[in-house]
Amino acid sequence: MDALQFFWLFVMFVALQPVLKQRWLLSARQKIVAKLERTRGSRVISLVHRQETMSLLGFPVMRYIDIDDSEAVIDAINRTDSDVPIDIVLHTPGGLVVAAYQIARAIRRHRGRTTVFVPHHALSGGTLIALAADQIVMSPHAVLGPVDPQVGPYPAASLLRVVRSKAIENIEDETLILADQAEKAMIQLRSIVQEMLTSRYPRETVDELAELLTQGSWTHDYPINFDQAKGLGLNVSDDMPVEILELMQLFPQPLRRVPSVEYGRERKRKQPLPVAPPQ
Repeated sequence: MDALQFFWLFVMFVALQPVLKQRWLLSARQKIVAKLERTRGSRVISLVHRQETMSLLGFPVMRYIDIDDSEAVIDAINRTDSDVPIDIVLHTPGGLVVAAYQIARAIRRHRGRTTVFVPHHALSGGTLIALAADQIVMSPHAVLGPVDPQVGPYPAASLLRVVRSKAIENIEDETLILADQAEKAMIQLRSIVQEMLTSRYPRETVDELAELLTQGSWTHDYPINFDQAKGLGLNVSDDMPVEILELMQLFPQPLRRVPSVEYGRERKRKQPLPVAPPQ
């Protein structure tokens, strides 16, 4: 084999490597999903958004809940018998309200038991989807988030506070228009959250959660951990199947030149630390 042939073989190998890796990851994910479905007797749907790298150009692309996601998830739910339980593996920073609402409403209307698994985080629109399920299963360090609306770059609640704190003649028309949209958005989101929670929670809990999660009580990226979610009255569990965590490892982040986290191979202590005898 001459140098030119070797060069073209090397180029072909480099070009095919991302494709082969992607096929392997897809096959491995399908095996874990099939195992979960057999174990739980359910339909398992994963909605996972990680930062991805374009295979050829190498630049990162942020993923979020969009219309394509809502169409795909709704199609999967429609293809599931109404009495079959549905498990959603959810990992997302949020996304379009309309897409998240469509997914949440489809989950809410499914007759079989619905469970959302949050291995790491389900923020904003992801939390809206989680609220629609009969149960939310969170890892001990997983977080949810508020679903308060944003109008352009501004939190809706903050826009309303600004407008209410000034005389109207001192406020620009554009700000007044944004505040009008903000007020409508907050009313709409509160109604949507109430719709997702009604019939599964007491009425007072529904109203309290809808107010707390949509009316700007926290910043939009405030992390609601497992203990706080439980304290708010949500039906949450920390019984996370190990298969879910294994599945998440098959949605890799783009490789970095230098890893930012390193640790040893030994994951668990084989023997307890020796205890000093009492003095």
